[in-house]
Amino acid sequence: MADLPVSLTQPGPPTHLLYLHGFRSSPQSTKAQRMARWAVERAPGLTFWCPQLPPSPAEAVALIEAGIASWPAGRSAVMGSSLGGWYATVVAERHGWPAVLLNPAVEPARDLARHIGEQTSWHDPQDRFFFRPEFIDELRALQPPVPLTRPARYHAVIATGDEVLDWREMAARYASGDTVVVEGSDHALSDFEDHLPGVLAFLGFDPAS
Repeated sequence: MADLPVSLTQPGPPTHLLYLHGFRSSPQSTKAQRMARWAVERAPGLTFWCPQLPPSPAEAVALIEAGIASWPAGRSAVMGSSLGGWYATVVAERHGWPAVLLNPAVEPARDLARHIGEQTSWHDPQDRFFFRPEFIDELRALQPPVPLTRPARYHAVIATGDEVLDWREMAARYASGDTVVVEGSDHALSDFEDHLPGVLAFLGFDPAS
């Protein structure tokens, strides 16, 4: 198990949890909704925030930083899926928070270059946005360090059946962390419920609560 108690400078689970969704996704994603429901039902004292991220990476990180500016450094954690996992890594590297990553993007500047143009949101096809060429430069400017400064602060759940991202690349980037490689599954981690106990345990919560 990773050295989570060292990352959380005060004893006990985090009091604040940030969830970051992926490209074309939203707070309506299945995993975000599951975590929001868990927070309400099982951790009513937890501050849980899943913002709608703008297409611009620079604006997304600015929104995140403004939202967490008053959060306690030693009692906060972050989760993220796909591109949100990459954003979560940015946050973890900046603030020293423990992070849970679900099929995280590792080279979004490379991978999203082919998606420049008009896009639709997964959860609302009527919601359209334009992914601009300059957003690739913003991603490059925000790229977390390689290798990561403290891999043990990360718990990564990586599916070999991911149809969008290369699981080997993800596993290599977070190899020194608390990494779980799932045989099969998919990019959305449709079996997320099976992995929720491990996620909660890593964050210091009682999985049975």
